[in-house]
Amino acid sequence: MSIILLLILAAIIGYLVLTYNRLIGQIETIHNNQKQIDIQLDRRFKVFESLINVVKKYMDYEQTTLKDVVALRNQAQVAHAAGDETKRIEAENKISSIASNLNLVFEAYPDLKANQNAIQLQEEIVSTENKLAFAKQSYNDSIEMYNANKKSFPVNMVVSAFASKLDMNFPYWQLSQEKVAEQESYTVKL
Repeated sequence: MSIILLLILAAIIGYLVLTYNRLIGQIETIHNNQKQIDIQLDRRFKVFESLINVVKKYMDYEQTTLKDVVALRNQAQVAHAAGDETKRIEAENKISSIASNLNLVFEAYPDLKANQNAIQLQEEIVSTENKLAFAKQSYNDSIEMYNANKKSFPVNMVVSAFASKLDMNFPYWQLSQEKVAEQESYTVKL
């Protein structure tokens, strides 16, 4: 009888250890995915700086754009340092909005549109935005997997027992409400 109790106890302890380690692994995956977003955000900022330097001789718009990007980047960094991911996400999403409007600016300046460096940098911004979107999706997916796992039974009991280490809440990267409304009301005009 004592052997059976020891085996049951060993199975329970084994389950607790495996569940704990799996949840810690998922939390670390989320942190890693968040770092991948940071890498793409840093890359985007550097490409913006390069593009703005190329564009300076063509227009005044870039001064406002640079100031806006720098101010938003600073807001994002301050929020990140303070641990306020919601404000950070908001600032970074505003930078994405600026990036999406650059094509319109290029159309207005034929010489700029033909400049090889500007074209390469514009392509780099598009590429970076695509990589950033993928990194955000991966981050959101890892949060979704973690949340689903920690809420399932009996994992939720393990989470409750080790709440300070396992019960984390991560903000999702998502579109702003204005962007969602804009996309929902989009119509094709012929």
